[in-house]
Amino acid sequence: MKFSNDNGALIAKRQGETLRIEAWGKNAFRVRTTMYPEFTGRNWALTPNSEDDPGALNRFKADAAVEAKDCSSNTIISITSREDGPFAEIKNGRVKATVNFAGVITYYKDDKMFLREYFRCYGGTESKESRCLKYINRDYRPHVGGDYRITQKFESNDGEKIFGMGQYQHAYTDLKGCILDLEQRNSQVSVPFAVSSLGYGFLWNNPAVGRVTFGNNYTEWVAESTKELDYWITVADTPKEIVENYTEVTGRSPEMPDDLLGLWQCKLRYRTQEEVLKVAHDCKEKGVPIDCIVIDFFHWTVQGDWKFDKTYWPDPKAMVDELHSMGIKVVVSVWPTVDKRSEHFYDMQEKGLLVKNERGGLQNYDFEGDCTVFDATNPEAREYVWEVCKKNYYDLGIDMFWLDNSEPDLVKYDFDSLRYYMGPALEVSNIYPQYYSRVFYDKMKKLQDKPVVSLLRSAWAGSQKYGNVVWSGDVPSTFEALRDQVAAGLNMGLAGISWWTTDIGGFMTDDVNDPDFRQLLIRWYEFAVFSPILRIHGDRGPYNIPALDDRNFGGGYLHTGQDNELWSYGEDNFKIMKDQLNLRHELKPYIKSLFEETSKNGSPIIRTLFYEFPEDKKSWEVYDEYMFGDKYLVAPILELDQFEREVYLPAGKWEDIRDGKVYEGGQTITAKAPIESIPVFKRQ
Repeated sequence: MKFSNDNGALIAKRQGETLRIEAWGKNAFRVRTTMYPEFTGRNWALTPNSEDDPGALNRFKADAAVEAKDCSSNTIISITSREDGPFAEIKNGRVKATVNFAGVITYYKDDKMFLREYFRCYGGTESKESRCLKYINRDYRPHVGGDYRITQKFESNDGEKIFGMGQYQHAYTDLKGCILDLEQRNSQVSVPFAVSSLGYGFLWNNPAVGRVTFGNNYTEWVAESTKELDYWITVADTPKEIVENYTEVTGRSPEMPDDLLGLWQCKLRYRTQEEVLKVAHDCKEKGVPIDCIVIDFFHWTVQGDWKFDKTYWPDPKAMVDELHSMGIKVVVSVWPTVDKRSEHFYDMQEKGLLVKNERGGLQNYDFEGDCTVFDATNPEAREYVWEVCKKNYYDLGIDMFWLDNSEPDLVKYDFDSLRYYMGPALEVSNIYPQYYSRVFYDKMKKLQDKPVVSLLRSAWAGSQKYGNVVWSGDVPSTFEALRDQVAAGLNMGLAGISWWTTDIGGFMTDDVNDPDFRQLLIRWYEFAVFSPILRIHGDRGPYNIPALDDRNFGGGYLHTGQDNELWSYGEDNFKIMKDQLNLRHELKPYIKSLFEETSKNGSPIIRTLFYEFPEDKKSWEVYDEYMFGDKYLVAPILELDQFEREVYLPAGKWEDIRDGKVYEGGQTITAKAPIESIPVFKRQ
């Protein structure tokens, strides 16, 4: 092993591998290794603002260095020898890394070890356990003629709890023991930042398709195809400080407009501008204030045309103007899919703006057409799509875009069969939704003096800085799915994605008249009132609404769901949802402060109990309730016909917002949960 100091970065070279460890932010390191002669220079998620320019990054690193000096925590590197060979260590504030002669890295917080690479091989094993297994810490398996499948192993810590990592459709908030595919899929969002109960945060700074296993015997990260290993690690005393360190280097959410904190009205699908205007006027007449109304898919002709079907939207500019006069913003759905029938398909194909297939035909998406997707990682493709959408939407006054299918959705998630501008899909595809959002964010930010907000179905590490509201995808209308969304929202927040929402009631409904569904809808709505964004949406059956015409394209032939406005589910339910909407509006000043806080320090808007009460052991074990900011404890109802539930109250005094009764914390109480409300307690 040969060690050197490269302007404050520790370099280690052995057997063709180069290891680079450098200070990167507060109490943090960036760690990279490669078998190539040079590193790629790509910073991936480690860009502190929305501009990926080297100057901004250099300014950030300089600021971080100044902060380190102010804290008397300059980077310190020492290179020595032990009996078994060369040995080096690097320190940045409270975090230290040591590297032995075989390249095995051990991490310390305040000189106490918290993480070590898993290495069980002759010569270099730091563990006292078996070394004849020949497992190594970083394993490079070359693809023929190209990059590597890299596996990174760490020792597992007994009793450790792990959170974050984005959104996975399961009920596990604590991810210890879980296997997570690092893949973007409909309702699955890979944001590979983990928060540990041992006081560290870990970012897998690699958009490659892969997998992480938080096993009891070891932790294993896998990138299926990559040129280098790249991760970032930080230490702090509390989860709040860990998330603050993380969002300092990956960016934070911008300003959220005050007039988007109420109800977002949506359904599958408003088929005509008359339907949209009627719903808007009905909302006003019935006393239901809405902040925006969403025009869903197939308002267009075919996918990839990115324009209104004039048969049903003859004057969208007049529609937008009328909605604006009512104080309602307008959102339109844009998909990345391009049908071979589109007027843009062959032009985009000729210019190389579509995703390329490594083998087989060009069809990558088969919903209502023979489609592929445009290559959002290609700056020329982003420019092309923006110019079309600017002309056909933005210039008409459209306020926001719903960037659906942003994984992108595929016929089959065969990541090894696609190639992007930035590289093979196996190497880069997890970052696709971030670049998709930048089609609109980068341009609109320059054209308007108000914040840019887009609704997406997927995201990656750092997506928060591009004005992305992420919703949890096309989940079923079941109590099991509602329970899963609570876990998903909490872990998305810990991974830096605070602007998060769900389809109220779930997306897939067979029968809107089913009393069980209507109960679910109310419970989901009550949960959503205490979520970052309140948005009602869903594909509501039964499908017995006749088509508007018999063409095989355009917005008229495709099915639509049943009505999905608040008054669509009976007078009793309408009253409950209207009362809950009034409660949401009463909370708007407080909710505004939460969005301001996440812009300031990255704090989630919905938070695990331990985020606010890290010293409370039980708060690290209760996951079916959460904090809405720092003041409100919310206990959603996650089962059918449940009208009371146990609620754990941490230390302090807690007021039930429904009847004003005050409870002493540090105990579990039984709280009533009539259909009209869920238990919510205000911290005194």
